[in-house]
Amino acid sequence: MEDSTTYADSRKVVSVAAGEAHTLALTGDGSVYSWGRGTFGRLGTGSEADRLFPSKIEFSSADRGEMVKIVGVSAGAYHSLALSDDGSVWSWGHNTYGQLGVNDENSLVPSLVKGFHGISQTDGSTTKSEKRLKISSVKAGGMMSVAIDDLGSLWIWGNCPSQDTPNEGEEFTLLATHTPLPVWDFHGQIVVKVACGNEHIVALVNSDVTHEGGGDLVCYSWGNNNHGQLGLGDTEVRAAPQMIKTFNTESSWAAYELACGAFHTSILAYKKGDGDFLKSVCWTFGLGENGQLGQGTSKKALHPEIVKSLPVNVWLISIDCGLFHTSVVSSVGDVWSWGMGNGLGLCYEESEGGDALTPRVISCNGQDGSNFPGPIQVACGAAHTVLVADNGYKVWSWGRGRSGVLGNGQVVDFFDLNLVLWPPLDQDFENNEPQTINVTNNDITYEEKSSKDLTEIEKELYIMESYASILHGSIFGRPFEKANDIPVSLMKSGSFDVGKSWDEMLESCDSDTLVRLEMFYRNMLVGLKDKIMKRKIKGMVNECLESSTYTH
Repeated sequence: MEDSTTYADSRKVVSVAAGEAHTLALTGDGSVYSWGRGTFGRLGTGSEADRLFPSKIEFSSADRGEMVKIVGVSAGAYHSLALSDDGSVWSWGHNTYGQLGVNDENSLVPSLVKGFHGISQTDGSTTKSEKRLKISSVKAGGMMSVAIDDLGSLWIWGNCPSQDTPNEGEEFTLLATHTPLPVWDFHGQIVVKVACGNEHIVALVNSDVTHEGGGDLVCYSWGNNNHGQLGLGDTEVRAAPQMIKTFNTESSWAAYELACGAFHTSILAYKKGDGDFLKSVCWTFGLGENGQLGQGTSKKALHPEIVKSLPVNVWLISIDCGLFHTSVVSSVGDVWSWGMGNGLGLCYEESEGGDALTPRVISCNGQDGSNFPGPIQVACGAAHTVLVADNGYKVWSWGRGRSGVLGNGQVVDFFDLNLVLWPPLDQDFENNEPQTINVTNNDITYEEKSSKDLTEIEKELYIMESYASILHGSIFGRPFEKANDIPVSLMKSGSFDVGKSWDEMLESCDSDTLVRLEMFYRNMLVGLKDKIMKRKIKGMVNECLESSTYTH
């Protein structure tokens, strides 16, 4: 089949996922990129080395003899999942609890999960067919993995909640399995969406059991409930899925999106019969000691409660939970974050302030009320957040930066917006041969030495502008804005005094900007000193080798 993907598809991010300290990005052409901490092989690059910039993951399909096109990604704490367009599931990273779906050690590269087969249950016995089921959705939790097949059945593997309810006095337990197991409680129903935390699972299930669709989506939860993260009004463990009353068939609220943190849950819902599908609300419940519920308190919530500080006239399109923080995005590009470390996910000693008990606005370009154009999705890791906007052509990040988790080439924390190095540098100019540009009577003609045309020249100009913006963001902590950031002396003449413009810019900087400049300078200086030292050592070695030659 002919590949109809375009250059734009390869540069457009359609989905992101964040793990404990790594990030995955899926592009429109079915490619996957990763960056951040590489321990356990969670990046899928073939090594455990950290990656400070997005790196492409290779999917080997020698057994099928065709290219693998990925259509979905998800990240657990230390492992990653991907879904291909043929319904196959790929996994890599940490596998101590079998969360990769293979009976093997940790994997540094994607491996094919082969455990999905048609299963029927009659009279207590289970029959397994040879027909391989196609998977339509994957999701990774802390140390577990879940998937929905094309029939709407739910599968689970890894460190899963035990299906046996503990006796009085017994503690909640998790059972490890590398074999994907069906959740029989939903047999005959259609599971639409699922999310999982460290020890609990939440699912949206179609109430219409006729497989014709059209029924309300009802919400179920099960697993550990020590902080009320199941939203059932108590802290009792549930071994089997139980319906959350706030989102059952009789409820006036219809849930359409869900996310799980370590021990809290967030749900997006709209009011049934309201007629206005441009308005929705965010509900939260579970652990709240770091403000991750956004309720203005650090108390836990056993029932779902509305985050009242969010505007009531918005449609929320994306939500995600980190370990102890939550972020949400509206259809017009409003972004809010709350929880640990002022909503950044950082610990007290790492952050500029305390926890955010209510939603704080994350503004584009550092301006109040400035929305992100073309919002797509938000993803929360343990202590970092990633936002895709500009219709998928720009990716922002903030929070903890160690191991390169922010994708900007640095390993320092960013308390403000930071642009991820996107599109990836190593992909932009590969195989590009030089070309000659002739200017005659103000007409530009191109003597091509490759197959480039004017459109490809424009691509390179766009890429150059992107990297200029990233460099500017690395220095000043915000994206490059042509109207505001180009020195006046440059705009008014063909040349300008660099030194004078630099002095004028420093004079106009506030204290925070000067501090960021100082940090950038120190990091750059360290790198220069390393280079100088390496060259000195190399020179000394060469001198020794030369003297040794003369001696003998």
